[in-house]
Amino acid sequence: MRLLVRWLVLAVAIWLATALIPGIEVRGGAGTYLWVALLFGLVNAVVGPVLRLLALPFTVLTLGLFALVVNAALLGITARLTEHLDVSGFWSAVAAAVVISLASAAMDRVVREVGRDREPRP
Repeated sequence: MRLLVRWLVLAVAIWLATALIPGIEVRGGAGTYLWVALLFGLVNAVVGPVLRLLALPFTVLTLGLFALVVNAALLGITARLTEHLDVSGFWSAVAAAVVISLASAAMDRVVREVGRDREPRP
């Protein structure tokens, strides 16, 4: 169930990025956002750890800011794998990575709080 919620949260975060960032476009409806979110999650799970490990020295030197470049690269890889997502440039990808990260973190926190409210209390 948590996996489905995280998938939906990621789809909403991608939608928010396309709404706010010029140069990021998803062609299609809600189903397309779900597809792009699924593909982005898979790219993050498969390629992400390798890229993060290779970029670790730069991430440490930049106090974590290079992680945005890694996330932008993962978004670019996702765009290359599907015709439904267009990323027009590096800075658009970085800005979208920031929006997706912030929106996902905020929505995850809300979902976690709602889940805690529903837990039975001793």
